Parts: sequence; structure tokens; C-alpha cells
Amino acid sequence: MKLKLGLYKLPEMNDNEIISLIKDQKICRIAFIDEKYPYIAPFQYTYVNESFYFHFTNYGKKIDIIKNNRNVCVSIEQLATDLKRFHFVTFQGTLLEVKDINEKQHVLSQLASEGSKKFSKEFLSAHGLDKDKSWKDLARKKDLLIFKLGEIKNIVALGSS
Repeated sequence: MKLKLGLYKLPEMNDNEIISLIKDQKICRIAFIDEKYPYIAPFQYTYVNESFYFHFTNYGKKIDIIKNNRNVCVSIEQLATDLKRFHFVTFQGTLLEVKDINEKQHVLSQLASEGSKKFSKEFLSAHGLDKDKSWKDLARKKDLLIFKLGEIKNIVALGSS
């Protein structure tokens, strides 16, 4: 006897649910396209004027990869401890370096403000700062790399009902 198992498809999230998820969470994972295998790493993000922004340190594997390929997939998720509720959204797009000083400063201030409310000072090391610094020091830095997710080609947003 063959059992027929029904396939359950996760419901798609609506626009309000997606925006809520983006605003509630502040850590994403970015998948970079390396030569043979994807490389994925967590990053703090901010969402300003309907755009995602990220601060990258100017060293490490990600920098080597984006010199050759700026196409990425950004994933944001929200998981209940017992996984009774879960939601995730992915955005496929291209990283664009922010060169405008005013835009950069606004993004850094936003990252620092959100980080100070949600994360420990220990997390500043992910931004390349000593843990004895403050979140205000992040906002004051002038030589940091800021990237924006542009040219979004695909969005997938699913979750539990």
C-alpha cells in the first residue's frame, strides 16, 4: 500500500507582514556568490526610504567576493523559540556602494541608533570597533564602507499562518 502524503505550501506574506518583519528584525544573512560555493554571513542592516543598507568592514572574504560579483541574496527571518510561528523573506539583488557622504552619514546614524537599542556593545566588534567604544562612535566614523541593496530582482516571503 502506498501512502499519499499531501504537500503543504507555506502561505505567502503580504506587504504589511513583510514590512513588519523588516522593521522588527535588524540582523540578516547575506549569501554572496563565490567561485564554486556560496558564502553566507550575518550582518546588521537598516531599512531607510524603502532600501536596505549594510556596513561592511573593509577586510575579509566578502570584500574579495564582491570585487568580482555583487549579486547577493539577503535573508531575514523571524522564528518563535518553539518554531510554532516562523516567517522569512529573501531579496535577490545587487550591492551598490554608497558614495554620497550625507547618505552614508544618515545610514551610519541609523545603524548606531538601532544598534544601541537592540544590541550589546560587544556587537560593535562586528563593525570593526573595539568593544570599549560606544554606538555613537560607529555613527562618527567617516571611512566605513556602506552598501545598499539595489536592483532587486526577486522577493520570496513565506511564513506560518
